[in-house]
Amino acid sequence: MCGIIGYVGSRPCKDLILAGLERLEYRGYDSAGIVLLEADGFHTVRAVGNLAELRRAAGEGGSSATTGMGHTRWATHGRVTEANAHPHADASGRITVVMNGIVENYARLRSELQDQGVVFLSQTDAEVIPHLIAQHYEGDLVAALRATLVHLKGHFTIVAASADEPGRLVAYRQQTPLVVGVGDGERFVASAIPAFLRETREIIVIESGEIVVVEADTVVIHRGGDVVSREATRVEWDEDAAEKGGFESFMLKEIHEQPAALRDTIGDRLSLGGDIDLPGLGLDDAALSRVERVQVVACGTSFHAGLVGRYLIEDWAQVPVNVEVASEYRYRTCLAGPGDLVIGITQSGETADTLAAMRVARERGAHVVALTNIMGSQAVRDADGVLYTRAGLEIGVAATKTHTAQVVALALLALKLGRARHVLSAAGAADLGDELARIPDLLQEYLESPDAAHAMTVGEKYADRPFFLYLGRHVGMPVSYEGALKLKEISYVPTEAYPAGEMKHGPIALLEDGSPVVVVATDGHVFDKVISNIQEVRARGAQVIAVATRGNEDIAAHAEDVMWVPRTPPLLSPILAVVPLQLFAYALARARGLNVDQPRNLAKTVTVE
Repeated sequence: MCGIIGYVGSRPCKDLILAGLERLEYRGYDSAGIVLLEADGFHTVRAVGNLAELRRAAGEGGSSATTGMGHTRWATHGRVTEANAHPHADASGRITVVMNGIVENYARLRSELQDQGVVFLSQTDAEVIPHLIAQHYEGDLVAALRATLVHLKGHFTIVAASADEPGRLVAYRQQTPLVVGVGDGERFVASAIPAFLRETREIIVIESGEIVVVEADTVVIHRGGDVVSREATRVEWDEDAAEKGGFESFMLKEIHEQPAALRDTIGDRLSLGGDIDLPGLGLDDAALSRVERVQVVACGTSFHAGLVGRYLIEDWAQVPVNVEVASEYRYRTCLAGPGDLVIGITQSGETADTLAAMRVARERGAHVVALTNIMGSQAVRDADGVLYTRAGLEIGVAATKTHTAQVVALALLALKLGRARHVLSAAGAADLGDELARIPDLLQEYLESPDAAHAMTVGEKYADRPFFLYLGRHVGMPVSYEGALKLKEISYVPTEAYPAGEMKHGPIALLEDGSPVVVVATDGHVFDKVISNIQEVRARGAQVIAVATRGNEDIAAHAEDVMWVPRTPPLLSPILAVVPLQLFAYALARARGLNVDQPRNLAKTVTVE
């Protein structure tokens, strides 16, 4: 959830660390801090607010320090205050730590340390760590951290430094992410690659349960009592991938990157004859034909992608699908078994609840596949197979291109299952594959058309409204859920989303004269039912904003505003229908003067419960 960067090398590192934190600000941005190892010891600066506040607090003066760490915080324990911002130090100030994650048993550890006379300066769980390290420290930071870890329970990444061991950082990963950047005579540690992408593209991914020691010219990985050898790999992202590319925000840039993300996700997996090649699943066609049930576990936007996938898999492969909220699934009685294919959808590959749900299902004997955007992520290591989206780096907290890429990946999986189970003929799969392959071009054409601009105009029109209701049926239902989530995430406007057929069972009571109701009304076998629902809300004085298939002029008589999308087979329509809702929410939030890339109280990667 929080962002971490550390540096050891020969260059003054103050500006390197501040720049790295700016690239991680999407991970947490309610406060931030930096610590530099100067000749006379650690110098720490913290600030509440965004990185501009930390830069002001750190001042314009230079520093000769060549070892340091930075942290951008998303509060979990303790209020948003300067005292609660990281880094945290022991009483002597000789040990300093930054942490991402949660120490679940910190209250007991804090109480025990206070009984021993330790004085705490914050309310955070992280502060117990430097005090524990100090108790075990006898000149060897690795040994002291190892001894400290015995006492800690939770999911976290720790980076620690000692003033008595200059030029060295020691880090540990327990499920939450950690990567090392390898430069010429310098090393970085960070929560995510963008933190040091400007300086190096050579990375080493640290596995859960490993301690890594970084110095200017070395990286030493400890796993248990062994030293692990691991070569650096090169990432293909360039610096421009983490910049806005001329757009006014990362979110708008990433909305417009969706055609490329979908093309890359389809890539070479789909042949002209309808054959689907997904070798990473870990299941051949014979094993896929024996799948008795598919279970999808996911959170948030990924959950909505899973709901779309359910319609595709059940229709094209004739296998029952359950889609579960991962945070609930992990605590229910798990009935998964050897006949089940469980798909954990997590764009980061680090979502704590989804990882836990995947592990529960795997322990029960299910075949677990990670659907993720990040190679080498924890989800990939925990799963029996993997299905990658290829959306590229997504900085905006509100997911856009990763969502549509997830739906496309699920469509590929549905085709693969349909062929393996002989539900789809070769010709039928080829026809569907052709339609799927057209989607990126249709989306590109849409984003360059007046229809996309019109969706933003409609969003601006309704920017002053205090409440929205979103409705949809069949595949339109998850689209309405995702559209409503986008509006809530970036505009903070109270919004409800319901299956349109459920409206009469309660939500209709929310409507009054002028209430805006957003209805997903693309073509399909339930279109007439949707029109009936529209008539019901208009009879209560609601104003209808419809998402409809281009060419269906009948809808205009039933809505105050229509946002058009290109025509596709109905089951593929969610990939396109969600995009005007992204633009609608984006324009509405911008009209309200809000920062769409950094919505309040949210972070890009939810690595804690």
